[in-house]
Amino acid sequence: MPAPLPDHVQHAIELFSPLGIIRTKRMFGGWGFYVDDLFFALIAQDTLYLKADPQSAPQFEAAGGEPFTYEREGKPFTLGYWTPPDSALDSPAAMAPWARLGIDCALRHRKTKPARKPRRGAPGA
Repeated sequence: MPAPLPDHVQHAIELFSPLGIIRTKRMFGGWGFYVDDLFFALIAQDTLYLKADPQSAPQFEAAGGEPFTYEREGKPFTLGYWTPPDSALDSPAAMAPWARLGIDCALRHRKTKPARKPRRGAPGA
């Protein structure tokens, strides 16, 4: 029987539930959140962050969000994740537009697998 999820992870799953089937994965001392195999959110140090890029980050910043930063070799590094406004943590309806920004960002930056090369001797090769 798997260990129960921490309360803050379970709460995030509930907030994201209208988006589809949410899958979580333990990573880097935190949690990653996926919908339809798109990595769109994470929890680090008990804080929820949503994927953002130069197109969407200004919306998070205007709403009072903070970027995900960490320190490496004594220097701060910022990753492309931002906190949603506090009010988004109140309900799935309040979270929906912010989560959608994270999903849209993940879609914009999704890596596609390269086409497979035909094998030698195969038809069309």
